[in-house]
Amino acid sequence: MARTRIRARRSTRRRARGRASLSYNNINDTDAAYECIGEFDTKRTPACVIVKHANPCGVAEGASLLEAYKKALACDSTSAFGGIVALNRTLDADAAKAIVEIFTEVIIAPDATDEAIAIVAAKKNLRLLLADGLPDPRAGGLTVKSVAGGLLVQSRDNAVVDDMQLKVVTKRSPSEAELNDLRFAFRVAKHVKSNTIIYAKDLATVGIGAGQMSRVDSARIAARKAQDAAAELKLAAPMTKGSVVASDAFFPFADGLLVAIEAGATAVIQPGGSMRDNEVIEAADKHGIAMVFTGTRHFRH
Repeated sequence: MARTRIRARRSTRRRARGRASLSYNNINDTDAAYECIGEFDTKRTPACVIVKHANPCGVAEGASLLEAYKKALACDSTSAFGGIVALNRTLDADAAKAIVEIFTEVIIAPDATDEAIAIVAAKKNLRLLLADGLPDPRAGGLTVKSVAGGLLVQSRDNAVVDDMQLKVVTKRSPSEAELNDLRFAFRVAKHVKSNTIIYAKDLATVGIGAGQMSRVDSARIAARKAQDAAAELKLAAPMTKGSVVASDAFFPFADGLLVAIEAGATAVIQPGGSMRDNEVIEAADKHGIAMVFTGTRHFRH
């Protein structure tokens, strides 16, 4: 196990030292997990993000880091194998014991107790990164990608759902519990490759559809993953029943929304702004679904 202490600023991160160096994919996935966990205020509640191939495969808040990890893992335990775990509070022994039960590449957290460090150290090729803090999701900056013959540069997505004025556009308004889950789901959607659909319930993801060419396909994949998770956990029904759903960009047609409704979603959060917004709102009203617009899209690429 390599234990590396790094500062929160990405520009000062250093490669982990120890039995195995961090690979390109390890660093890329760890950065994705680290940026996503930064959305969860340490003062509010413990939170956990599990990332695989640069996309969250499970995210949750809980009464403890252990509870948050277990809820995040329940979303897609298959994809979590060989993944990256990010935490928003000091890694403790209880959480460490649970995390090391399955193969994990990297754990990143603001800090760790001595007992937790000893638990992680006993696992071969598991790297523990201590960041001394979390990224600021509201910070400015640039996102840079290489393209043929040059670089593609744009402003960093620093929009935070807590700062957005949510507009209820349906006849039914979301309940307080639904509203909390809607904000949670949209917070996660910011860090999942577009097109993305996020199902969430009780401050945990219960289905994630990422990076599809069609938004309706993302909705279907997320619902199918929830069905698979229900079968593995021996649940009577998928956890999407009674969930909320978030879309990182607007629904261009009502078809994606109808898939989410069929999966059991009761409330929806999306940016709005489609030429067919009225059609989508009418579909929501027809099925008694609450819908809110954020006026802001994420559209991660």
